[in-house]
Amino acid sequence: MRKQTFSLQPFPSTEYFPNLKITGNISRNANQLAICYNLGGDLKKIAISPPSNAPSRKHELWEDTCFEFFLGIKDSARYWEFNLSPAGHWNIYRFNGYRQGMQEEIAFQKLPFNVQNQADGLALVLDVDLSKIVSAEQEIKVAITTVIKHRDGEVTYWALTHQGAEADFHLRNSFIIRL
Repeated sequence: MRKQTFSLQPFPSTEYFPNLKITGNISRNANQLAICYNLGGDLKKIAISPPSNAPSRKHELWEDTCFEFFLGIKDSARYWEFNLSPAGHWNIYRFNGYRQGMQEEIAFQKLPFNVQNQADGLALVLDVDLSKIVSAEQEIKVAITTVIKHRDGEVTYWALTHQGAEADFHLRNSFIIRL
């Protein structure tokens, strides 16, 4: 098992709050993927949905504060987008190629994860078995991203790296973590 730490950066052309930090770690053990996001800073300025009593699969979570990661198989155009809301809602989409063939990934009927409000921020932890979509022998490439919606409605886009002229989490050359 290899654990890698990460720190996300805001897209350069977007206004952001300099005291906001998004860090975490990711690891893969056989086909078990674990990812932990830590959102720290002045969260009073961030629009964060309160925890839901009935978390469920929902569409367009990226329109609000949403933790995301993109997972692709090495040497394949196919990839998946995982969306995780601080409220507990989630979704997974499968793509055949760059922004093509978007479909809800039905191999997963639920995606339980844990959100913890802390004194100095928020932590989101997901531990998921990838066996339904990839084999343990396949090398995967991952892009870790987050959409932050500010209370004034402004949205900022955070990622490990930004490879395009505009914020675009789907660009495969931004899938830089290998597991």
